[in-house]
Amino acid sequence: MEDLKIIELFFERKECAVAETERKYGRYLSKIAYNILFDTEDSEECVNDTYMKTWNIIPPQKPKVLRTFLGKITRRLAIDVFRKKHAEKRINSEFALSLSELDECIPDNLSAETAFEEKELSESINCFLSSLSKENRDIFVCRYFYSDSIKDIASFFGTSESKIKSSLFRSRKALKEHLEKEGFSL
Repeated sequence: MEDLKIIELFFERKECAVAETERKYGRYLSKIAYNILFDTEDSEECVNDTYMKTWNIIPPQKPKVLRTFLGKITRRLAIDVFRKKHAEKRINSEFALSLSELDECIPDNLSAETAFEEKELSESINCFLSSLSKENRDIFVCRYFYSDSIKDIASFFGTSESKIKSSLFRSRKALKEHLEKEGFSL
């Protein structure tokens, strides 16, 4: 079923909207949640919470790209679960590792409570990403949005892990320089 039809079902408050969303995007959302949580039960709960949140948000919101909209909700929910479960613990996961890799780029003096500053940072990162080649942008997003492992990314792109690591290193370095030019300093 096409996304516009699924969104229309949400607007009509038909419960089959959730079933159609699950059928079309369930595996995609599960992968996002599992890559962050590495726990099947928590991932399933997170995906179910995504459906509930989507039901409550649509309407009034009408997403332009349903897949991205759902992915963002799932990612945020999974990150919240991750933080709750691993508060004050050192955890060795792809998600934690990918966050630590970005620590050198993202300023820590940015107030997390200030929505305006977060929006500016987000826009600056999006601007940076649009300057990358499609392949480097896709590699960056796989690692830092979907929390895919280096091994999985290399396999997907049919290349070596060292090439992926190099690409990510260069992208992080360029991101740091871009953010400093934009006034976001470490």
